[in-house]
Amino acid sequence: MGLMKDRHGTWYARVKVPERLQANVALLLDKGKDRQSFLKKSLGTKDLKTANVRAKPIQVGFDRLLGEAEKLLTARPMRESLSATEIKRLAEIYYAYMLDNDETARREGTGSEPLFQSIATQLAAAGVEVKTPFAVGALPEAGLSAREVYKRAEHLSWELAVTSDALARGDTTVIREELEELLEVYQISIDPKCEAYRRLAMAVLSAHVKALKDIERRNGGEPVDTPPVPEVLGRNEAVGGSLRDAFQGWNKERERPADTVHEYKRAVEMFIQLHGDLPVATIKKSHARLYREALQEVPQRRTGELLKANLPELVAWGRKHPEAPKVSPGTINKQVGAVGAVAEWAFAKGVVPEDVVWSNPFAKMRVQGDDSERTSFESPDLKLLFAAPVFTEHEYPEGGRGPAAFWLPLLSLFNGARQTELASLTVSDVQMEPETSTPLFYITTQASRGKKLKTKASRRVVPVHEQLVRLGFLKFVEDVRKRDGDKAFLFPLIAPDKGRAGVKAYSKWFGRYLRAQGVTDKAKVFHSFRHGFKDALRQGKVSQEVHDALTGHAQASTVSGGYGAKEMLARFGVKVLRAAVAKVAYPGLDLSRVKPLGSSMSTRGKQRNQKATKASITREKDRR
Repeated sequence: MGLMKDRHGTWYARVKVPERLQANVALLLDKGKDRQSFLKKSLGTKDLKTANVRAKPIQVGFDRLLGEAEKLLTARPMRESLSATEIKRLAEIYYAYMLDNDETARREGTGSEPLFQSIATQLAAAGVEVKTPFAVGALPEAGLSAREVYKRAEHLSWELAVTSDALARGDTTVIREELEELLEVYQISIDPKCEAYRRLAMAVLSAHVKALKDIERRNGGEPVDTPPVPEVLGRNEAVGGSLRDAFQGWNKERERPADTVHEYKRAVEMFIQLHGDLPVATIKKSHARLYREALQEVPQRRTGELLKANLPELVAWGRKHPEAPKVSPGTINKQVGAVGAVAEWAFAKGVVPEDVVWSNPFAKMRVQGDDSERTSFESPDLKLLFAAPVFTEHEYPEGGRGPAAFWLPLLSLFNGARQTELASLTVSDVQMEPETSTPLFYITTQASRGKKLKTKASRRVVPVHEQLVRLGFLKFVEDVRKRDGDKAFLFPLIAPDKGRAGVKAYSKWFGRYLRAQGVTDKAKVFHSFRHGFKDALRQGKVSQEVHDALTGHAQASTVSGGYGAKEMLARFGVKVLRAAVAKVAYPGLDLSRVKPLGSSMSTRGKQRNQKATKASITREKDRR
């Protein structure tokens, strides 16, 4: 803590609040701020000596406030539900503790007998007659004295009558203190107003009465065994794993795309920031709804402190700035869907106990609106794009990653593939079908080289469109084959092994390039080529089954669901697939200005390409 003067010369105390505590300190002070960077308090004096004396209790107050803020970081989330297994286990533990305590008292005594004997001896020495039916002058060698047995039986009779009557009436208030102590021991915070709390209270009250009756049997000389008392209540056994546990299991199950893992992890962590790391079995629809509503307040653009802000902080900022653009419905649905998918995985894999009646609370929580907010390119858009120097002069900007700038838009336009699928193409993925001499794209996976697809249904084969052949794509593939071999990536500068410096960087460049050419509608992005391909198949009256197979969509109601490349060829035949792709056309689009590969290029274009390629290679070396 430091002492500082204000503009009037009066001393005041000031302490810097650690960044991780600033939001919680603001919450505790309740002054309408989102964060509190400093704690300040005037010392009401201009004399330094007096200020130092007055500062000490102020420091104590600051420390206490920071301590409370620290506790909020680790506070247990307030739960509103318990599984049947957890309630049963807690009641069993309570019963076992009561019998264990009774057994210990019978073995060691209650501790009151030495005091009774001492008082009786002192009274007798003072000449005071002690009237008692119990023996005075000797302690029992082991166990309970006759007096202790009598007193315990007397108390047991009263307590059993009271608690049995309470159990008959459902009055759980008689064991409220015992229940709170049990919950505290096992670090469970639960809303006393919820149904689960009442069910737990009744179970514990029943265990209490049962234990008293068994202790009464012991008093009558019957042997009653004490069940073992668990040292801890296993969370996974009682209520199942938490949401973070589920995410870790989901992530370890199999290798997934890095971007998918990143998106799912962020969605899960934001849910935890809002509600705590709840057991999946206890997540309710209200939790999912509040999460969705919180996401709707998140600002679309985040700079400065907002880059590190957690979800509650982003929500507070968003509500204070209602005019600021918020994240899109598509983003919200992705994040809600990600947490829902992890929860669904947890249920399917047994993370949620089998005796828990469970349904996915994130189902039907999507917000209205176009999830992707993407649409197909229209003819004027395509004319603007393909009139650019990349296509008319083969001039490749550095961000376009060499020939990828030219080929990826054209390939997606005529085969509907995603950017990542095109970036993963190798020479051997383009093959000639011998019987019909039809060139084919094989869109497949190869985990060892980072070639991954969005879903299993994405594995497919697509004939090469005649326009791509005319533009020299097969010649391009052959050139790469001769130079680098069959296993080479067609677009090495955006291949999977380049990570975020590859196709991710290309995607950002394409977005900027598209806007620079005059296509300013933000709903039109690279993925719009895929939308256009689907539209063209529909307009060509291609059957839905073939349509889904070519675009890699699984449809449970059709036999194409789950087909791979070889299965597609066996099912439909090359001629059917080739005829379907041949129907892909874009009325009004003239590609006559697009230069086929091998056409003469201007000197300026060659120089720019050489410069861009050199810069890309240099940057790649620096990255390594």
